[in-house]
Amino acid sequence: MFNIAVINIKDILKYLVSIIITLCLVMLVTRYFSNLNENQEYEVGIKQKLSEIMQKSLLVCLDETIPAIKEINHELSNDEEEQIGEKIILGNLLKVELSMFTENDKNTELAEVQQENENNTQEDNNTIESVDNIQSNTETEVVTENPLSENYNSEYNGVKIKNETSYELTQEILSKRIEVNKQNIVIFHTHTCESYTSSEQYPYQPTGNYRTTDNNYSVVRVGNELTNYLQQYGYNVIHDNTYHDYPAYTGSYNRSLSTVENILKQTSSDIIIDLHRDAIGSNANYAPTVRIGEEYAAQLMFVIGTNGGGLWHPNWQQNLQFAIEVQEKANELYPGLFKPMILRNSRYNQHLGKAACIIEVGATGNTLEQTLISMKYLSKVLNEVLK
Repeated sequence: MFNIAVINIKDILKYLVSIIITLCLVMLVTRYFSNLNENQEYEVGIKQKLSEIMQKSLLVCLDETIPAIKEINHELSNDEEEQIGEKIILGNLLKVELSMFTENDKNTELAEVQQENENNTQEDNNTIESVDNIQSNTETEVVTENPLSENYNSEYNGVKIKNETSYELTQEILSKRIEVNKQNIVIFHTHTCESYTSSEQYPYQPTGNYRTTDNNYSVVRVGNELTNYLQQYGYNVIHDNTYHDYPAYTGSYNRSLSTVENILKQTSSDIIIDLHRDAIGSNANYAPTVRIGEEYAAQLMFVIGTNGGGLWHPNWQQNLQFAIEVQEKANELYPGLFKPMILRNSRYNQHLGKAACIIEVGATGNTLEQTLISMKYLSKVLNEVLK
């Protein structure tokens, strides 16, 4: 007897259709996840491309190519060093440092420059005199050639203030005085290579436009002078001469922030002075000068930051109050030593101390000897305030 199998064509077709549908679904799912991975890779590629773009800005390229433009850009927008976050790509483009060297190249070049400075260290030309001989209440007169008109919109006890913020400077803010720990004083330079007009007494070969990596002729030399005088008065001074603007200028404030934070981990201090030279303005030979007795000194200027730019800064009012107290004393002892101070929205790392400040010493037209004389009288003023 034979077994006969009856084949149902419809069942076969249904089975084949099920297989085809299953295969199609598998293919669709596979393609979906494949596209998802491609999208993720594309997104990563976009982020990488943005990162590359953010490392090169037209202004930074111009800054590195033409030093004068670098200085002017900094003068017009002192906010470029402040970190406000990743909110605006354009802001980041202006803040990110142009990578001119690899990290090893930077370290090697810095080491070479620092070694050269050590080899070429000069004597201080016997400029330091005893603080006992520093006169006060002597005749003073502002003798700046082609002076710029004073620009200020607030005044307290003879201290003139150019308030560039939206804050109202009330009597309560301006009149308050603070107690500071005067045991330690920190001096550093965010723009370490800033220098002055070459002179017969201090001739030098500029590294850039009114810039030099030779600390014997830059604001570092000015910081040395102030340090030496303050030490004579008995203060413990930490003077840091780390390059923060070389070989790259942009990002200087970020680098100096790290420097001062590291100093404060070892030595606490309320008084933190960032010593600068006023940047190139419309007149490169501008030399704000005051005659004190028979000496000619570069004028000084406080620049005080606030939290107006959105950065955390609980100390700005105390910083301002300390600067006012110092400038009041300067006006009493040496009228004209200080120009009107500037209050700005940028923080300038001044959140690190309650007596933190920028002091601009002269401008590009001043000579180094004029700035050294300024430090003698500044030290006298600071000692009168702190003693």
